[in-house]
Amino acid sequence: MSNLADEIERFILRKLAGQQGDIIILRRNELADELACAPSQISYVLNTRFSVARGFIVESRRGLGGFVRIARVPLHTIIFENAAEQIDIDISLNDLHGMLIHLRENGLLTGRESVLLMEAFSVLYQYLPPYERVEAIRRLLLQVNAANE
Repeated sequence: MSNLADEIERFILRKLAGQQGDIIILRRNELADELACAPSQISYVLNTRFSVARGFIVESRRGLGGFVRIARVPLHTIIFENAAEQIDIDISLNDLHGMLIHLRENGLLTGRESVLLMEAFSVLYQYLPPYERVEAIRRLLLQVNAANE
């Protein structure tokens, strides 16, 4: 027999699956009434099972007119955003090369994309000062991800 958290999770996932897009808006109190549980149990499930690491973004507003908005985010988008956040002025070209290898080995970049990115990064290292280079590298990574969606 499954526990209440499992039932809440399944209910929310069914709602997401029934939507046209990857976003649903729920009212925590109405959901709690429908599932015969406390609103805090809904909050617990949202915090533990609908995290960014699992491919979800949850926005919650409490009070009158409060709501919970749950959006499904493709996992590859999260990985690329995380990679872009790791770029700083101290990152070496070798570190970037390792990052590209990791992305390629995990099926997030093609061999061609990784070679082109590495060449672009080399040029950026050669011609841009560190603070401009960081932003350019971040944009390139995010654009490659956006092009693959």
